[in-house]
Amino acid sequence: MKDTFSTYHPILNMLYFVGTIGVTVFVTHPVLLGISFVTGIAYSFLLKGVKHTLRFNLLFSLPAMVIVALINPMFNHYGVTIIGYLYNGNPFTLESCVYGVIMALMLACTLIWFSCYTEVMTSDKFIYLFGRIIPALSLVLSMCLRFVPKFIRQMGVISDGQKCIGRSVSNGSVIKRARHGITIFSILVTWALENAIETADSMKCRGYGEKGRTAFSLYRFDKRDQICLVFMAVTFGVTLYGASQGFAFAQYNPKIIIEGLPLTPGSALVFFSYLAFCLMPVALELVDRQMWKLRRRDIRKEVAGGYRLWEV
Repeated sequence: MKDTFSTYHPILNMLYFVGTIGVTVFVTHPVLLGISFVTGIAYSFLLKGVKHTLRFNLLFSLPAMVIVALINPMFNHYGVTIIGYLYNGNPFTLESCVYGVIMALMLACTLIWFSCYTEVMTSDKFIYLFGRIIPALSLVLSMCLRFVPKFIRQMGVISDGQKCIGRSVSNGSVIKRARHGITIFSILVTWALENAIETADSMKCRGYGEKGRTAFSLYRFDKRDQICLVFMAVTFGVTLYGASQGFAFAQYNPKIIIEGLPLTPGSALVFFSYLAFCLMPVALELVDRQMWKLRRRDIRKEVAGGYRLWEV
């Protein structure tokens, strides 16, 4: 689904995801990570729908969170608050447990935001931004970023075709299922390599990366984009400044120190600014839908009023 923010200039789309993913990866404050997680889920609902988002989180994000949260306290034993001891005598500390949960939340947020990124930042937008700066690398990155969804779709097509000739991975003995699965995977890898070679040859024949080559583009940086850029700069700038001043500081070794809780005016401003920054695409879409409903209602009133006048 194409939302309102996807129609903005590609540089704004890129800056938005750089900001959200950057804060998610490099800041370990639980409030900022919670904001990132909730807003990422909301934006994923908007882009992909509730069903697809829940299926993605249950299949990938949730298992990854559980694994990371359990592995960290088993292998890292830092911290001064000892809860107990493992079977090998190593301490089981509160700090390692909390940091494991934080790392799991960080991983889930990163996966969710990158899934939104693949929906908004299409390959033509990426090539538009970096085609002249790093033509070869931008082509490779755009192919890699769109490779996973195309890989999944093509795997479904190949599986359906193989199922029609009796080579389904759900029929037969374990050996036959494994053999059918290997066949499907072999066909999929062959298709992926051929597709990559065809794409590279096609772009080379079009003169991609050559000096003096021009490219047609529909993207224009208009007044709407300027207002959005100012809003993003203000909200993200306040977030970075507050984080640099220690309002979003968090430490989990050797003991847990979390600044900004309970809320202070400085920390509240930082959290609210980051919340406004992350919620911007959702707010733009909701406002656009509401304005569209109002316009349709006004048009219906005008049409109805004119029809009654014509009848008179």
